[in-house]
Amino acid sequence: MQAIRVTISAGEKTYPVEIYTADLEGVGHFARQCAAKSELSLVVCDAAVKSYADIVNQALQRHGFCTHLTVVPSGENSKCLEMAVRLYDALVEMLADRQTLVVAVGGGVIGDLAGFVAATFNRGLPLLMVPTTLLAMVDSAVGGKVAVNHPRGKNLIGAFHQPVGVWISLNTLETLPEREYRSGLAEVVKYGVILDERFFAYLEKNSPKILGRDRDTLQHIVAHCCRLKGSVVQKDPREETGWRAILNYGHTFAHAFETLGGYRDWLHGEAVAAGMICASRLAEKLGRISPEVTERQRELLARLQLPVQPKPCPVDELLECMRHDKKAQAGRLRFILPNRIGSVELVEDVPESLVRETLEELMGYS
Repeated sequence: MQAIRVTISAGEKTYPVEIYTADLEGVGHFARQCAAKSELSLVVCDAAVKSYADIVNQALQRHGFCTHLTVVPSGENSKCLEMAVRLYDALVEMLADRQTLVVAVGGGVIGDLAGFVAATFNRGLPLLMVPTTLLAMVDSAVGGKVAVNHPRGKNLIGAFHQPVGVWISLNTLETLPEREYRSGLAEVVKYGVILDERFFAYLEKNSPKILGRDRDTLQHIVAHCCRLKGSVVQKDPREETGWRAILNYGHTFAHAFETLGGYRDWLHGEAVAAGMICASRLAEKLGRISPEVTERQRELLARLQLPVQPKPCPVDELLECMRHDKKAQAGRLRFILPNRIGSVELVEDVPESLVRETLEELMGYS
């Protein structure tokens, strides 16, 4: 199958996303095209994908880059300022200049961490994304949002920093653990709910192929998700108009679940899946949708073996986390809520009593 190229336009910056079924060796040529002036490169990965990072590292060297490979511990806990400082130190030691290419090889954690470092070192370095998880391919590698976590909230310390390019090899999904793969499917479902009812129906129809990791189906899904996200980013690259907030459907709940779980209990996509059901049920309570809209989401997510309700935890603590959400205004809760499958909007001043009621019902407290 031939590669698919998606072009992302974000403000004054335009960059390619190339989606291949081939191996990673071609990334060296791609990197040279995207960063023609760069001589040095910092390659960042975690231990789980070091074998892929080694291939990327060698491919970069073959195309004239002098590289340094840094491996960080796997998991969400690496997305922190302490780990960012470690990468700053590596850049200082390699005498990085303002053209040094930072290459993120891995999932969303690596992309966010390496991207944050690229955004802030020397007031900005070129960034190349090489996502190896489904979640990163369809979401976090595209769009330019990079961040590290604060102990009291996810992604509170961050920046907007668009990459120079995104290289996707679907071959990396062959070794992705099943739970990680399913986690990425939550973000895929999200795009159908927020933007594209026909795509949602496609997912409903093709769930067996999706679970079986059918290559043609995956290439179509990844490319379509990148196009959908690109259409949103083009209209609102820095979240200034409010339109880009629709990408956070389910995330106000999800980030609270992750934070209270110490970034150990939930994978991000799992939390998003449960968060989407919470948001949809909240929309029901506000009279915005019928129960059938929630049920279609619940059925598809369950078919894809994703959580459809939050784990029991203190509701007061969840609400406190939500007050720190980036969409909140002066502690007042705002949520992305559906009008129907394929359309959502930002809803202001949602009563906390309804949020509490929704959480308690779905946790089985009432």
